[in-house]
Amino acid sequence: MHRIRAVIFDAYGTLLDIHAAMARHADRLGPNWRQISADWRAKQVEYAWVRTMVGPAHHRDFWRLTQEALEVVSEVHGITDAALKADILAAYRRLDAYPEVPDMLRALKAKGLACAILSNGEPEMLHDAVTAAGIAPLLDAVLSVESVRVFKPDPRVYRLAGRRFHLAPREMAFLSSNPWDAFGAHELGFRVIRVNRDGAPDEYGLRGNVAEVTDLAALPDLLA
Repeated sequence: MHRIRAVIFDAYGTLLDIHAAMARHADRLGPNWRQISADWRAKQVEYAWVRTMVGPAHHRDFWRLTQEALEVVSEVHGITDAALKADILAAYRRLDAYPEVPDMLRALKAKGLACAILSNGEPEMLHDAVTAAGIAPLLDAVLSVESVRVFKPDPRVYRLAGRRFHLAPREMAFLSSNPWDAFGAHELGFRVIRVNRDGAPDEYGLRGNVAEVTDLAALPDLLA
């Protein structure tokens, strides 16, 4: 097998806790905040897929889709407080990294591996997120789909990593908590590792074809 020379991460849900924004305002949202957060995430992804499928004329960046998705989910769940919605959106731009992420990235860098994000996120929201999480200095690149104006799992997105590092997919590890994202990268030939923090069931026949971890702490040893 080819030696891994770069490690490519999805951002939201893989390095960054997507539920942290609503968790910070759980007392204002009420006991159903986890379901509201899950619904918001599902609607974000739905909007991204639909706009990719109907064509480039309908593309909108992920920050705009995030705002639109929050409006819909807020209406469904009866959230009418404009200040609360603004605070949630502000918090989404400053999501927490999962606890093991900084040390994991440092360990990969110490091994001489390039580390990058490849995300559906819009460049400015990604900049805000990695800066707030304190991981910006540990990344060699933060790649956004906005350069190709389609969303994952379109193959054009994954090819951005190869162009940035001048590597073949087989020379790069790709990690995502989203099974559809892991599947897309696997089909392009990346060495994929699914991050399954919640013990979710297998999807797309990934299990048995790609590695799976429950968090990122063991990744440096796994790639050794």
